[in-house]
Amino acid sequence: MMYEKLAEFYDALVKDEEATKAWVDLIESYLPKGKIMELACGSGEITIALAKDGYEVHASDLSADMITQAKAKENSELVEWNVMDMCHFTGEDMYDGILCLCDSFNYLLKEEDVENMLQGVYAHLKDEGVFIVDMHSMDRLEEFQEEYNEAGRINGHEYQWTIQTIEDCIYQNFAFYDEDGRSVLEQHI
Repeated sequence: MMYEKLAEFYDALVKDEEATKAWVDLIESYLPKGKIMELACGSGEITIALAKDGYEVHASDLSADMITQAKAKENSELVEWNVMDMCHFTGEDMYDGILCLCDSFNYLLKEEDVENMLQGVYAHLKDEGVFIVDMHSMDRLEEFQEEYNEAGRINGHEYQWTIQTIEDCIYQNFAFYDEDGRSVLEQHI
């Protein structure tokens, strides 16, 4: 499962308050205040910012560990959290807006998963509702033809993060080392 060990370090690696504000500004420009669902919400940075801004926010992620990280944050009680695969979008609620942000769409590697996700979005979006999604463009594949390698220390742990394009996929590999040098590996495609 993805985002098990990485969930603990996710914000330390990628949190970006300026990007969060830019996302909120973009969403506000297309979507009036109302009831929204964020699919693949991750650690909830954008999610909570939207809830604080007056949206009624429901949020889901495939990773229970990421939801746990999100629920531990200040103002998380403003959001209705749920562990759910965005390819199996269920429930009775209808939304004014549905979001799938921060390249989460790129995790859908099978055409069937894309279809299931889009059908779920369509089934839960009110008439005149707005769906906001982003994804990598093909030039992102070119960016990582040469392997990117980052290493450092976060939260008392050494880590290594590599990113490389192989054929038509981007592979991100994470290694987190404990104080005895044992590693936990996690791969994202």
